[in-house]
Amino acid sequence: MIDAATLLERTLTISSPSGSEVGVAHFLVSQMGAFCDEAFVDAAGNAVGRIGTGPVGVYVLGHIDTVPGDIPVRVEGGALYGRGAVDAKGPFCAAVAAAASLSDAVKDALTLTLIGAVEEEAPTSKGARYALLTYPKPDFVIVGEPSGWDALTLGYKGRLVLKLSLEKPNFHSAGDDTTAAEDAVTCWGRVKAWAEGVSGTGFDRVQAALQSLNTDSDGLTQRAQAVIGLRLPPAWPPERAEGELLAALGSGFPGLRAEVLGREQPYRGPKDTALTRAFRVAIRAAGGVPRFKLKTGTADMNVVAPHWNVPMLAYGPGDSALDHTPHEHVELAELERAVGVLAATFEGLAFAPHVRANRSG
Repeated sequence: MIDAATLLERTLTISSPSGSEVGVAHFLVSQMGAFCDEAFVDAAGNAVGRIGTGPVGVYVLGHIDTVPGDIPVRVEGGALYGRGAVDAKGPFCAAVAAAASLSDAVKDALTLTLIGAVEEEAPTSKGARYALLTYPKPDFVIVGEPSGWDALTLGYKGRLVLKLSLEKPNFHSAGDDTTAAEDAVTCWGRVKAWAEGVSGTGFDRVQAALQSLNTDSDGLTQRAQAVIGLRLPPAWPPERAEGELLAALGSGFPGLRAEVLGREQPYRGPKDTALTRAFRVAIRAAGGVPRFKLKTGTADMNVVAPHWNVPMLAYGPGDSALDHTPHEHVELAELERAVGVLAATFEGLAFAPHVRANRSG
Protein backbone atom coordinates (compact mmCIF):
# COMPACT_ATOMS: atom_id res chain seq x y z
CA MET A 1 0.00 0.00 0.00
CA ILE A 2 1.08 3.56 -0.70
CA ASP A 3 -0.20 6.58 1.19
CA ALA A 4 -1.27 9.07 -1.46
CA ALA A 5 -0.73 12.17 0.69
CA THR A 6 2.83 11.17 1.59
CA LEU A 7 3.64 10.25 -2.00
CA LEU A 8 2.26 13.52 -3.34
CA GLU A 9 4.00 15.62 -0.70
CA ARG A 10 7.37 14.05 -1.55
CA THR A 11 6.66 14.45 -5.26
CA LEU A 12 5.83 18.15 -4.82
CA THR A 13 9.19 18.81 -3.18
CA ILE A 14 10.93 17.84 -6.45
CA SER A 15 10.73 20.79 -8.82
CA SER A 16 9.79 19.72 -12.34
CA PRO A 17 8.95 22.55 -14.71
CA SER A 18 8.55 21.40 -18.30
CA GLY A 19 11.86 20.11 -19.63
CA SER A 20 13.28 19.42 -16.16
CA GLU A 21 11.37 16.33 -15.05
CA VAL A 22 14.24 13.85 -14.69
CA GLY A 23 14.39 14.02 -10.88
CA VAL A 24 10.69 13.51 -10.28
CA ALA A 25 10.50 10.79 -12.96
CA HIS A 26 13.19 8.71 -11.26
CA PHE A 27 11.58 9.23 -7.86
CA LEU A 28 8.19 8.05 -9.09
CA VAL A 29 9.74 5.03 -10.80
CA SER A 30 11.40 4.10 -7.50
CA GLN A 31 8.00 4.23 -5.80
CA MET A 32 6.16 2.31 -8.53
CA GLY A 33 8.90 -0.29 -8.61
CA ALA A 34 7.83 -1.45 -5.16
CA PHE A 35 4.55 -2.90 -6.48
CA CYS A 36 4.58 -2.81 -10.29
CA ASP A 37 5.69 -5.71 -12.47
CA GLU A 38 8.02 -3.25 -14.19
CA ALA A 39 8.84 0.41 -13.71
CA PHE A 40 11.17 2.53 -15.82
CA VAL A 41 11.93 5.92 -17.30
CA ASP A 42 11.34 5.66 -21.04
CA ALA A 43 13.26 7.35 -23.85
CA ALA A 44 11.08 10.47 -23.68
CA GLY A 45 11.65 10.83 -19.93
CA ASN A 46 8.20 9.56 -18.89
CA ALA A 47 7.84 7.69 -15.59
CA VAL A 48 6.16 4.39 -16.50
CA GLY A 49 4.81 1.60 -14.32
CA ARG A 50 3.01 -1.56 -15.45
CA ILE A 51 1.03 -3.89 -13.25
CA GLY A 52 -1.11 -6.90 -14.10
CA THR A 53 -1.21 -9.39 -16.94
CA GLY A 54 -4.90 -9.41 -17.88
CA PRO A 55 -6.46 -8.90 -21.32
CA VAL A 56 -8.10 -5.53 -20.58
CA GLY A 57 -5.57 -2.74 -21.21
CA VAL A 58 -6.00 0.43 -19.16
CA TYR A 59 -3.73 3.47 -19.40
CA VAL A 60 -3.52 6.27 -16.88
CA LEU A 61 -1.87 9.13 -18.78
CA GLY A 62 -0.98 11.84 -16.28
CA HIS A 63 1.72 14.46 -16.42
CA ILE A 64 4.52 15.17 -13.98
CA ASP A 65 5.75 18.51 -15.30
CA THR A 66 4.44 21.82 -13.99
CA VAL A 67 4.36 25.45 -14.98
CA PRO A 68 7.08 27.58 -13.33
CA GLY A 69 6.58 29.03 -9.88
CA ASP A 70 7.75 27.90 -6.45
CA ILE A 71 4.99 27.32 -3.91
CA PRO A 72 6.26 26.24 -0.47
CA VAL A 73 5.14 22.64 0.11
CA ARG A 74 3.09 22.46 3.29
CA VAL A 75 -0.05 20.98 4.84
CA GLU A 76 -2.36 23.70 6.06
CA GLY A 77 -6.02 23.48 7.04
CA GLY A 78 -6.38 19.96 5.73
CA ALA A 79 -4.93 20.88 2.32
CA LEU A 80 -1.58 20.11 0.69
CA TYR A 81 0.01 23.07 -1.06
CA GLY A 82 2.65 22.97 -3.79
CA ARG A 83 3.18 23.52 -7.49
CA GLY A 84 1.54 20.55 -9.19
CA ALA A 85 -0.74 19.60 -6.28
CA VAL A 86 -3.68 20.01 -8.67
CA ASP A 87 -2.09 20.20 -12.12
CA ALA A 88 -1.28 17.40 -12.30
CA LYS A 89 0.97 15.55 -9.87
CA GLY A 90 -2.02 15.14 -7.56
CA PRO A 91 -4.11 13.16 -10.07
CA PHE A 92 -1.14 11.00 -11.06
CA CYS A 93 -0.15 10.22 -7.48
CA ALA A 94 -3.77 9.31 -6.72
CA ALA A 95 -3.65 6.79 -9.58
CA VAL A 96 -0.35 5.37 -8.37
CA ALA A 97 -1.73 4.88 -4.86
CA ALA A 98 -4.88 3.26 -6.26
CA ALA A 99 -2.82 0.91 -8.43
CA ALA A 100 -0.79 -0.17 -5.40
CA SER A 101 -3.96 -1.46 -3.72
CA LEU A 102 -5.11 -3.79 -6.52
CA SER A 103 -5.86 -7.39 -5.64
CA ASP A 104 -4.28 -10.33 -7.41
CA ALA A 105 -7.64 -11.10 -9.02
CA VAL A 106 -7.80 -7.60 -10.57
CA LYS A 107 -4.22 -7.89 -11.77
CA ASP A 108 -5.09 -11.18 -13.45
CA ALA A 109 -7.95 -9.49 -15.31
CA LEU A 110 -6.32 -6.28 -16.56
CA THR A 111 -3.00 -4.75 -17.45
CA LEU A 112 -2.67 -1.25 -16.00
CA THR A 113 -0.03 1.12 -17.35
CA LEU A 114 0.74 4.32 -15.43
CA ILE A 115 2.41 6.98 -17.59
CA GLY A 116 3.69 10.11 -15.87
CA ALA A 117 4.22 12.16 -19.01
CA VAL A 118 6.69 14.98 -19.53
CA GLU A 119 6.21 18.37 -21.21
CA GLU A 120 2.41 18.49 -21.11
CA GLU A 121 2.62 22.13 -20.05
CA ALA A 122 4.84 22.86 -23.06
CA PRO A 123 3.69 23.08 -26.70
CA THR A 124 5.59 19.87 -27.48
CA SER A 125 3.49 17.40 -25.40
CA LYS A 126 6.61 15.28 -25.74
CA GLY A 127 5.62 12.53 -23.32
CA ALA A 128 2.14 11.92 -24.71
CA ARG A 129 3.36 11.95 -28.30
CA TYR A 130 6.06 9.41 -27.47
CA ALA A 131 3.51 7.16 -25.75
CA LEU A 132 1.21 7.45 -28.74
CA LEU A 133 3.93 6.33 -31.15
CA THR A 134 5.57 3.72 -28.91
CA TYR A 135 3.02 1.92 -26.75
CA PRO A 136 0.23 -0.34 -28.04
CA LYS A 137 -3.29 0.98 -28.31
CA PRO A 138 -5.12 0.42 -25.00
CA ASP A 139 -8.77 -0.43 -24.39
CA PHE A 140 -9.38 2.50 -22.04
CA VAL A 141 -7.56 5.75 -21.22
CA ILE A 142 -7.85 7.81 -18.05
CA VAL A 143 -6.12 11.17 -18.43
CA GLY A 144 -4.86 12.42 -15.08
CA GLU A 145 -6.21 15.96 -14.77
CA PRO A 146 -8.18 17.69 -12.00
CA SER A 147 -11.92 17.17 -12.33
CA GLY A 148 -12.95 16.94 -8.70
CA TRP A 149 -13.31 13.51 -7.06
CA ASP A 150 -16.97 13.16 -8.13
CA ALA A 151 -16.72 14.53 -11.68
CA LEU A 152 -15.61 13.24 -15.08
CA THR A 153 -14.20 15.45 -17.81
CA LEU A 154 -15.45 14.27 -21.20
CA GLY A 155 -13.74 16.76 -23.47
CA TYR A 156 -11.39 19.64 -24.08
CA LYS A 157 -11.47 22.33 -26.69
CA GLY A 158 -8.86 22.33 -29.42
CA ARG A 159 -6.30 25.04 -29.98
CA LEU A 160 -4.86 27.07 -32.84
CA VAL A 161 -2.10 29.60 -32.29
CA LEU A 162 -1.24 31.88 -35.22
CA LYS A 163 1.53 34.42 -35.58
CA LEU A 164 0.63 37.18 -38.02
CA SER A 165 3.60 39.15 -39.36
CA LEU A 166 3.31 42.33 -41.42
CA GLU A 167 5.97 44.43 -43.14
CA LYS A 168 5.64 47.65 -45.13
CA PRO A 169 7.97 50.44 -46.24
CA ASN A 170 8.47 53.21 -43.75
CA PHE A 171 6.84 56.58 -44.44
CA HIS A 172 6.60 59.97 -42.80
CA SER A 173 4.17 60.09 -39.91
CA ALA A 174 2.39 63.00 -41.58
CA GLY A 175 1.33 60.69 -44.42
CA ASP A 176 -2.09 59.08 -44.79
CA ASP A 177 -1.03 55.43 -44.99
CA THR A 178 -1.70 53.05 -42.11
CA THR A 179 1.24 51.81 -40.08
CA ALA A 180 2.17 48.16 -39.74
CA ALA A 181 0.99 48.38 -36.14
CA GLU A 182 -2.40 49.70 -37.23
CA ASP A 183 -2.71 46.92 -39.80
CA ALA A 184 -1.94 44.33 -37.13
CA VAL A 185 -4.67 45.78 -34.91
CA THR A 186 -7.08 45.67 -37.86
CA CYS A 187 -6.19 42.03 -38.45
CA TRP A 188 -6.90 41.26 -34.81
CA GLY A 189 -10.27 43.00 -35.10
CA ARG A 190 -11.18 40.83 -38.09
CA VAL A 191 -10.14 37.68 -36.20
CA LYS A 192 -12.26 38.71 -33.23
CA ALA A 193 -15.24 39.48 -35.47
CA TRP A 194 -14.85 36.15 -37.28
CA ALA A 195 -14.78 34.23 -34.00
CA GLU A 196 -17.88 36.01 -32.73
CA GLY A 197 -19.65 35.45 -36.04
CA VAL A 198 -19.19 31.67 -36.12
CA SER A 199 -19.57 30.99 -32.41
CA GLY A 200 -22.15 28.98 -30.61
CA THR A 201 -22.51 29.10 -26.84
CA GLY A 202 -20.70 27.43 -23.97
CA PHE A 203 -18.41 24.61 -25.06
CA ASP A 204 -19.42 25.21 -28.70
CA ARG A 205 -18.08 28.78 -28.69
CA VAL A 206 -14.91 29.78 -30.57
CA GLN A 207 -12.75 31.87 -28.22
CA ALA A 208 -10.13 34.28 -29.56
CA ALA A 209 -7.40 36.03 -27.58
CA LEU A 210 -4.68 38.47 -28.61
CA GLN A 211 -1.68 36.97 -26.82
CA SER A 212 0.98 39.50 -27.87
CA LEU A 213 1.54 42.46 -30.18
CA ASN A 214 5.03 43.76 -31.04
CA THR A 215 6.24 46.41 -33.46
CA ASP A 216 9.62 47.71 -34.60
CA SER A 217 11.22 49.70 -37.41
CA ASP A 218 14.77 50.05 -38.75
CA GLY A 219 13.95 53.37 -40.42
CA LEU A 220 13.33 51.72 -43.77
CA THR A 221 10.79 49.00 -42.95
CA GLN A 222 8.01 48.82 -40.40
CA ARG A 223 7.23 45.46 -38.83
CA ALA A 224 4.43 44.20 -36.63
CA GLN A 225 3.77 40.78 -35.17
CA ALA A 226 0.59 39.61 -33.48
CA VAL A 227 0.19 36.21 -31.79
CA ILE A 228 -3.44 35.11 -31.68
CA GLY A 229 -4.78 32.11 -29.81
CA LEU A 230 -8.06 30.36 -30.59
CA ARG A 231 -9.89 27.82 -28.42
CA LEU A 232 -11.92 25.60 -30.72
CA PRO A 233 -14.95 23.31 -30.19
CA PRO A 234 -15.32 20.02 -32.08
CA ALA A 235 -17.19 21.70 -34.94
CA TRP A 236 -14.08 23.77 -35.65
CA PRO A 237 -10.98 21.57 -35.96
CA PRO A 238 -7.87 23.73 -36.33
CA GLU A 239 -7.39 23.04 -40.04
CA ARG A 240 -10.88 24.31 -40.84
CA ALA A 241 -10.50 27.30 -38.54
CA GLU A 242 -7.15 28.24 -40.08
CA GLY A 243 -8.48 28.20 -43.64
CA GLU A 244 -11.62 30.21 -42.91
CA LEU A 245 -9.81 32.65 -40.68
CA LEU A 246 -7.19 33.46 -43.31
CA ALA A 247 -9.99 33.96 -45.83
CA ALA A 248 -11.69 36.32 -43.39
CA LEU A 249 -8.53 38.39 -43.10
CA GLY A 250 -8.78 39.07 -46.82
CA SER A 251 -6.17 40.32 -49.28
CA GLY A 252 -5.87 43.89 -48.08
CA PHE A 253 -2.52 43.31 -46.39
CA PRO A 254 0.15 42.57 -49.06
CA GLY A 255 2.91 42.00 -46.53
CA LEU A 256 0.91 39.65 -44.29
CA ARG A 257 2.39 36.25 -43.41
CA ALA A 258 0.71 33.68 -41.17
CA GLU A 259 2.59 31.00 -39.23
CA VAL A 260 1.02 28.26 -37.12
CA LEU A 261 2.72 28.03 -33.72
CA GLY A 262 0.43 25.41 -32.20
CA ARG A 263 -2.41 23.16 -33.24
CA GLU A 264 -4.42 20.67 -31.16
CA GLN A 265 -7.57 18.78 -32.11
CA PRO A 266 -10.72 19.30 -30.01
CA TYR A 267 -12.28 16.26 -28.39
CA ARG A 268 -15.61 15.45 -26.80
CA GLY A 269 -16.27 11.90 -25.68
CA PRO A 270 -19.64 10.20 -25.13
CA LYS A 271 -21.30 10.05 -21.73
CA ASP A 272 -22.15 6.36 -21.85
CA THR A 273 -19.20 4.00 -22.24
CA ALA A 274 -17.86 1.11 -20.21
CA LEU A 275 -15.36 3.57 -18.73
CA THR A 276 -17.89 6.20 -17.66
CA ARG A 277 -20.14 3.47 -16.25
CA ALA A 278 -17.31 2.06 -14.13
CA PHE A 279 -16.53 5.54 -12.80
CA ARG A 280 -20.16 6.39 -12.10
CA VAL A 281 -20.60 3.20 -10.08
CA ALA A 282 -17.41 3.95 -8.12
CA ILE A 283 -18.40 7.56 -7.40
CA ARG A 284 -21.86 6.56 -6.19
CA ALA A 285 -20.37 3.86 -4.00
CA ALA A 286 -18.20 6.55 -2.37
CA GLY A 287 -21.27 8.66 -1.61
CA GLY A 288 -21.08 11.06 -4.53
CA VAL A 289 -23.34 12.07 -7.40
CA PRO A 290 -21.39 11.81 -10.68
CA ARG A 291 -21.02 15.01 -12.67
CA PHE A 292 -19.81 15.57 -16.24
CA LYS A 293 -17.56 18.42 -17.35
CA LEU A 294 -16.28 19.94 -20.58
CA LYS A 295 -13.21 22.17 -20.40
CA THR A 296 -12.10 25.08 -22.55
CA GLY A 297 -8.38 24.39 -22.07
CA THR A 298 -6.27 21.63 -23.60
CA ALA A 299 -4.67 18.49 -22.19
CA ASP A 300 -2.84 15.42 -23.42
CA MET A 301 -6.29 14.06 -24.25
CA ASN A 302 -6.22 16.33 -27.31
CA VAL A 303 -3.02 14.62 -28.45
CA VAL A 304 -3.98 10.96 -28.06
CA ALA A 305 -7.77 10.87 -28.52
CA PRO A 306 -7.83 11.35 -32.33
CA HIS A 307 -5.46 8.40 -32.78
CA TRP A 308 -6.32 5.83 -30.11
CA ASN A 309 -10.10 6.26 -30.52
CA VAL A 310 -11.04 4.32 -27.37
CA PRO A 311 -13.25 5.22 -24.39
CA MET A 312 -11.42 8.08 -22.68
CA LEU A 313 -12.01 10.70 -20.02
CA ALA A 314 -10.04 12.89 -17.63
CA TYR A 315 -10.22 12.38 -13.88
CA GLY A 316 -8.41 13.45 -10.78
CA PRO A 317 -8.75 15.23 -7.45
CA GLY A 318 -8.50 18.98 -7.24
CA ASP A 319 -10.15 22.21 -8.35
CA SER A 320 -8.91 23.17 -11.82
CA ALA A 321 -9.57 26.84 -10.99
CA LEU A 322 -6.37 26.58 -8.92
CA ASP A 323 -4.26 25.46 -11.91
CA HIS A 324 -1.15 27.64 -12.36
CA THR A 325 -2.12 29.93 -9.48
CA PRO A 326 0.07 30.89 -6.50
CA HIS A 327 -2.46 29.22 -4.18
CA GLU A 328 -2.44 25.76 -5.79
CA HIS A 329 -3.50 23.10 -3.31
CA VAL A 330 -5.57 19.93 -2.99
CA GLU A 331 -7.80 18.95 -0.10
CA LEU A 332 -6.36 15.80 1.49
CA ALA A 333 -9.82 14.33 2.04
CA GLU A 334 -10.58 14.74 -1.65
CA LEU A 335 -7.26 13.14 -2.59
CA GLU A 336 -8.12 10.05 -0.55
CA ARG A 337 -11.62 9.87 -2.01
CA ALA A 338 -10.19 9.99 -5.53
CA VAL A 339 -7.84 7.11 -4.69
CA GLY A 340 -10.83 5.03 -3.64
CA VAL A 341 -12.79 5.93 -6.77
CA LEU A 342 -9.86 5.02 -9.02
CA ALA A 343 -9.27 1.70 -7.27
CA ALA A 344 -12.96 0.82 -7.57
CA THR A 345 -12.95 1.86 -11.24
CA PHE A 346 -9.99 -0.39 -12.01
CA GLU A 347 -11.84 -3.25 -10.33
CA GLY A 348 -15.00 -2.43 -12.26
CA LEU A 349 -13.15 -2.48 -15.57
CA ALA A 350 -11.58 -5.81 -14.65
CA PHE A 351 -14.76 -7.64 -13.68
CA ALA A 352 -17.81 -5.92 -15.20
CA PRO A 353 -19.39 -8.25 -17.79
CA HIS A 354 -20.08 -5.40 -20.22
CA VAL A 355 -16.41 -4.38 -20.48
CA ARG A 356 -15.25 -6.96 -22.99
CA ALA A 357 -18.30 -6.29 -25.14
CA ASN A 358 -17.31 -2.62 -25.24
CA ARG A 359 -13.61 -3.08 -25.90
CA SER A 360 -12.34 -1.26 -28.97
CA GLY A 361 -10.12 -3.11 -31.40
